[in-house]
Amino acid sequence: MRTINVTVWNEYLHEVQEPEIGEVYPAGIHGALAEGLGANDDLAVRTATLAEPAHGLTDEVIAATDVMIWWGHMGHHLVDNGVVAKVHEAVLSGMGLIVLHSGHYSKIFRRLMGTNCSLLWREANEKERLWVLEPSHPIMEGLPPYFELEAEEMYGERFDVPTPDELLMVSWFQGGEVFRSCATWRRGHGRVVYFRPGHEEYPTYRDEHVLRVITNACRWAARTVNIATNHAPNVEALEWVPGASARAAAAAQAGADSVGS
Repeated sequence: MRTINVTVWNEYLHEVQEPEIGEVYPAGIHGALAEGLGANDDLAVRTATLAEPAHGLTDEVIAATDVMIWWGHMGHHLVDNGVVAKVHEAVLSGMGLIVLHSGHYSKIFRRLMGTNCSLLWREANEKERLWVLEPSHPIMEGLPPYFELEAEEMYGERFDVPTPDELLMVSWFQGGEVFRSCATWRRGHGRVVYFRPGHEEYPTYRDEHVLRVITNACRWAARTVNIATNHAPNVEALEWVPGASARAAAAAQAGADSVGS
């Protein structure tokens, strides 16, 4: 059985600054997720937070990560752009990324989507009903046709993201709105998953169905290749091509002149 290396990243601000949130998640949202995911023998889980050096996402950590989970909210602007760039390159090379709830506004998700990722929202302690649209998809394995969260923050359309490669779930809220709540995209060699539930005021990340989705997403999105996409090398032809040598030499010289100028 393959071991999947999971890094759970959480800004870890609400839990520290707001006592009532700390009571919901005494070990932080990252701690709750690590506990829930860690019950699976095939997942090796580590955590990282905003306050750590390099936000806990050193080159070594990123290189060793098969799939990263991202939760952020009030600290999006505090995330270093250099760290975001490294996570972005890791996704393009094959690392999986699972973005949760308010992570829709994170720098990394917006960079990967190329849109503002805006939406409607409301905090009213209302019920959310999540419907499974693609029961045969691996991320939906083991789920009932729908499940409910008794209290959650509402997210509503329009969700400003590119049309998903796969739309797996849609949410209905007590106030009447609907939302595309679980979707996937491919970016480079990596797989990206967005999953909506997880407002910090509610113990959502202890719900068995929510944990099931995230667990399945870790397995589906986990890295299968490591192929860098940030180089565009000049290569020689496999067979003789008229003028190829002269053109290659001219191109190489043009590149050298450009670098030197």
